[in-house]
Amino acid sequence: MPPMQAPSTQIMRHVIAALVTNEPGVLAQVAGMFAARGFNIDSLVVGRTENPELSRMTIVVIGDAAVLEQVRKQLQKLVPVVKVVDYQDVPFVERDLVIVQINTRDGDNPTAYRAEVMQVAQIFRANIIDLSSDRMMLELGGAEEKLEAFVEQVKPFGLIELARTGVIAMPRGNSGDASRRVAKSGLVRITDMPSDDDAIDPGDLPPG
Repeated sequence: MPPMQAPSTQIMRHVIAALVTNEPGVLAQVAGMFAARGFNIDSLVVGRTENPELSRMTIVVIGDAAVLEQVRKQLQKLVPVVKVVDYQDVPFVERDLVIVQINTRDGDNPTAYRAEVMQVAQIFRANIIDLSSDRMMLELGGAEEKLEAFVEQVKPFGLIELARTGVIAMPRGNSGDASRRVAKSGLVRITDMPSDDDAIDPGDLPPG
């Protein structure tokens, strides 16, 4: 009989959202939890929601299903975390924003590449937000793949500086039966909520 092989683990990109209370030190607690357990975090963004008592963390995790489950469980153990949801197998929209400062100088000509940079910006529908004698600043929003392609196109001109916001995401509305599984807060669609006694009911959310 041939030896049994261990099941293969597929490394994937997962987008997770966590509702947290607005209080000092929450970001430090979450970041410390990730650092202590060595989770591979690709992006972590914190922003306000329509409820002034809550903020939403959007976390992009690189790993297999076991890593995703561990991240979810560890997040739920933190006191300031109200609810943890993920977007696995659910249609959703994600956006990232990049701001780049690009060189337009070639030798003694400070505007040698300006027309070419503007052409790339037009193709990707990037906005020109600042212009000086030998450089140009552009902003572009969209999915990560689009931003990565844009950055690769402008690199040859000379990338002076780059800043990115990180990923934010939201599930698409009215997508069949899945729309019935939206949290009462209206923030995210539940796809993998725990069924044990520690699960937090959406009715436990603060008012609003």
